[in-house]
Amino acid sequence: MQIGIVGLPFSGKSTLFDTLLAHKTHESAGKYKSEAEHGVVQVPDERLEKLSEVLNAQKTVHTTIEYIKVSGLEKEGHKGAGLPAQFLSNLKLVELILVTIRNFENELYPHPMGNVDPKRDINFINSEFLLNDLSIVENRSEKLEKLIMKTQSEKQKRELEVLKKCQAILEDERPIRELDLDANEELIIRGFQFLSAKPVLYVLNIEENEIDRSEALIEQLEPCFGKKCSMTALSAEIEKEISQLEADDAEAFLADLHITEPATKKLIRVSYDLLGLISFFTGTEKECRAWTIRSGDTAQKAAGTVHTDMEKGFIRAEVVPNDVLIAEGGFQACKEKGVLRLEGKEYIVQDGDVLTIRFNV
Repeated sequence: MQIGIVGLPFSGKSTLFDTLLAHKTHESAGKYKSEAEHGVVQVPDERLEKLSEVLNAQKTVHTTIEYIKVSGLEKEGHKGAGLPAQFLSNLKLVELILVTIRNFENELYPHPMGNVDPKRDINFINSEFLLNDLSIVENRSEKLEKLIMKTQSEKQKRELEVLKKCQAILEDERPIRELDLDANEELIIRGFQFLSAKPVLYVLNIEENEIDRSEALIEQLEPCFGKKCSMTALSAEIEKEISQLEADDAEAFLADLHITEPATKKLIRVSYDLLGLISFFTGTEKECRAWTIRSGDTAQKAAGTVHTDMEKGFIRAEVVPNDVLIAEGGFQACKEKGVLRLEGKEYIVQDGDVLTIRFNV
């Protein structure tokens, strides 16, 4: 999974990126700092660690997230010309856009718009996304109209019809993600990778003395975001300091500041919730591994996450919740207790399930 990190200058996106990538290596996509930086982090999951311990696995493999820090949002906007091509290219395949919103004062790094105003910043960034998508829709629609006059292609007519829906909602200053599109319509526009169609996680970057007011600050800004959007608040500077501490010291620091979980865990958890993602596990003495799927996915589709052959030749899955497997001490005890179930291809995988997939190709 890829998550793009964007924000206005001096909003804290670099600090947040460094915090998320603490103790990990990351690299720029090019030799200039203005270009994107990529970094991969493991998704922490205590359930996987305990499962690996119970099964005495030789190897433990966490699922991962790739964060991409992207520059290109400036205070002047882009005057209807669309966002920079490099910016769009870097965000093209991300599943979620993480937008840093500044809510702190710093005389050394003045706000590019003159003063701190989170609501204005959110509206400005949203407008940039909307204008960019509208420009794409208008250009493509104009070409389609000319083509249809010559070809009378039904496929092109369907595409134009969906784009007109997108154009209408964008002109109403609302994002494409709020459109109620069916599966076929979503497929038609998928290739455009519209920014306003992607889920957004706003990260309100606050000062240390406002940590206890996080929920109140978020509540004030709720009218600024809607469907498939969420917001969380944290102090990026403080979180960066914590990420550089040893585990025991970090835990004490978090407790002193009344922070329930560090930024890395918090942002991953909120991102999973926003995207409707869950984890399931596979486990043997050789390897325990976590896998990410959509909530509502079937056992057969989950099998395809492990290997396409498993999905094609799926027969059944042996299923047991991870907490039950851990409590019983292993697969054999689960079989003896009758808590290891056999499920077919239509079984809906639950968060934390341990699957042993039977297949034949």
